[in-house]
Amino acid sequence: MTDTLPDDVAPAGTTPRPRRASRTPVVDADIHPAVTPQRLARELPEPWRRRYERFGVRGAPPPAIYPRTRNGGMRADSHPASGPPGSDLGMLRDQLLDPYDVLAGVLIPLQGHTWGAEEPDFAAALCRALNDVLVADFLDPEPRLRASICLAHESPEQAVAEIERRAGDPRFVQVLFPSGTQLPLTDAKYRPVLAAAAEAGLPIGMHLGGTEGHRGDGWPSFYLEQHGWYGNAMAMALTTLVAGGVLDAVPDLRLVLVEGGLTWVPSVLWGLDEAWARFSDDVPWLRRRPSEIVRERCWFTTQPIDEPENLEHLAVTIRQSGLAERILFASDYPHWDFDDPVTALRVLPADLRRPMMARTGAALYGLELPEGTP
Repeated sequence: MTDTLPDDVAPAGTTPRPRRASRTPVVDADIHPAVTPQRLARELPEPWRRRYERFGVRGAPPPAIYPRTRNGGMRADSHPASGPPGSDLGMLRDQLLDPYDVLAGVLIPLQGHTWGAEEPDFAAALCRALNDVLVADFLDPEPRLRASICLAHESPEQAVAEIERRAGDPRFVQVLFPSGTQLPLTDAKYRPVLAAAAEAGLPIGMHLGGTEGHRGDGWPSFYLEQHGWYGNAMAMALTTLVAGGVLDAVPDLRLVLVEGGLTWVPSVLWGLDEAWARFSDDVPWLRRRPSEIVRERCWFTTQPIDEPENLEHLAVTIRQSGLAERILFASDYPHWDFDDPVTALRVLPADLRRPMMARTGAALYGLELPEGTP
């Protein structure tokens, strides 16, 4: 691999041509819509509307939590005339869907991370309303968009009911779960939710964040510390699910680890396999190597992608993971570290990059691609 651009991308720093004649269309696995409090309140029935308007919710949004992110965590040019970034469908079209030939984009509203941990009935009402807004304001007017089912993940009965309510709409392509839950992900209370998703044929989209966002590494002192090692939270979640036997215990469970990076995966799998070979009697429910389970059941997203000084190292690391065919492109729009679909993966050779851009995501989410898509 060389540090030259492939022939189907624009040079870094240039503006992509609108509706470019791309040889590699895009399936974007991580787009963050936003819903204003006023818009959500209109969808909430009483008594939840009054409670929401009077008392609000327990969890603060990420920009309000120390260490605060740059520009509220958003691109400087993503603020619409009214409302927060991600709330304006027209801007989403102009800045992402149209310029980059996005065939399908998966919406992941971050409000679901904390709303799903409210008091059970209130949490269920909030998540139902949020899903309703996604349908009315995004999915109905824009056929290129898909969505994640937001649910009261800390309240299994309500969560399962929402999965069953939404599973018949093919535009909802996964079930949203945060990486930081109140209890370890192996706890029995989450098992019915994971099983309901698998039974519905929907993967779990586990996005970075939640009510316990820094389990294992502690609360960061600096933003550099937080952003530079997002992978720690995902590595903790993955090792917990593997060691606890959850991935094997729930038939057909598929897991997408979103916004946690991926270059940490090979070393984690090496360590898990070596430990299992020595101490498998400690986890008798694991009857095969952890790496086999992960390669069968797990997918990862590209953002935030690590770009080492020697660019060849990135391709080598991806090949070492054995998961090259389980990686989905993600832009993380409208966050400040948004990855441009034209240039973000330019450092990778075509045989790695092209499936990530569309084909892998389409296969996972059951989407049709134009004939001839690489």
